[in-house]
Amino acid sequence: MKVVILCGGQGMRLREETEIRPKPMVSIGGMPILWHIMKTYAHYGFKEFVLCLGYKGEAIKDYFYNYEMLSNDFMIELGSKNIEIYPKHAENGWKVTLVDTGLHAMTGTRVKRIEKFIDADTFMLTYGDGLIDLNLNAVLKFHQSHGKVGTVTGVFPQSRYGELSIQDDHVLAFDEKPANNKSFISGGYFIFDKKIFKYLTDENSCVLEQGPLRRLAAEGQLKVYTHNGFWQCMDTYRDYVYLQELWEKGNPRWKKW
Repeated sequence: MKVVILCGGQGMRLREETEIRPKPMVSIGGMPILWHIMKTYAHYGFKEFVLCLGYKGEAIKDYFYNYEMLSNDFMIELGSKNIEIYPKHAENGWKVTLVDTGLHAMTGTRVKRIEKFIDADTFMLTYGDGLIDLNLNAVLKFHQSHGKVGTVTGVFPQSRYGELSIQDDHVLAFDEKPANNKSFISGGYFIFDKKIFKYLTDENSCVLEQGPLRRLAAEGQLKVYTHNGFWQCMDTYRDYVYLQELWEKGNPRWKKW
């Protein structure tokens, strides 16, 4: 089963980092956030990836082409160029397909343009900027049980602000940055049957989260798997700092490997 990761956006709200690199290559704990996402999938046995490239996609191509050298210690014999690698990471068996899906393509268009690389009836899909402690095998089992075209993971976002419990002008309780229990949002971790491609077009303007997913929902073809654990999108510089701090404090809650 292939894992499709959307890596082509310009990351406009994280310009402090994305001026020089695509957002999926922004580093958390010394490794790109894209690597962290892929490690989560690989932990559950999903090691075949299709990366939908766009903005500064050449940086992602260079990273994986030179991955062994960039991620490990090695010895090179000058003159002969014989190389001996001393592995530090266990990514053996990863198969990464890198596809240029266009600079200005929207999310639905990018997915449509990798259709020929999907050779199974089902595939997984996510964005290159969200971390989660999700049991992916449980989501897959749920998807296979209901027989619909799509499954989306529903999460509770963490509030950016402290929550006050008040009575008159008295503060009864203060909860720093609680989970927002009012409603679920999309966590960006999907499973789709190949039928999803019929809902997509090759025009640059096809936005997965608008027409296609709304149509699936209206037709009763989209189910939700609810997740009450950790989820965090790296949408802004504040999000980046938060994830970096979790790693540095030894509490990267998404790390399952």
